[in-house]
Amino acid sequence: MSPDNINPEVDEFLEKKKHPLTSEIQLVRSIILSADERVEETIKWSSPTFMYKGNIASFFLNAKKMVSLMFHKGALINDDHNLLEGDGKEARTARFYGVNDINEKKGALESVIKEWIRMMDES
Repeated sequence: MSPDNINPEVDEFLEKKKHPLTSEIQLVRSIILSADERVEETIKWSSPTFMYKGNIASFFLNAKKMVSLMFHKGALINDDHNLLEGDGKEARTARFYGVNDINEKKGALESVIKEWIRMMDES
């Protein structure tokens, strides 16, 4: 991974976690961090969490057959690509089923991250 906004604590956390989809999680992480250098990451709620003027999304690491990413206020994000699933009051989930699926959804994920940043900058 090459983004400048990588947090070594997240690297260490993922290394210790030994999740079966660590390489896929790292790919999703790289896409998010590369979408905008202002996105930060930390460990919150025992999970890698992405932030920009608030919490954007956290990995749901209990999922073992897919990479599950919960967008805390995903219902507010304009998602033209239909990446975000769910009908909760606030949260939405993006699911990725392997490297090919991640690569196919890369543009949609970048779009959702950029839309969050736009919303936060306008508020």
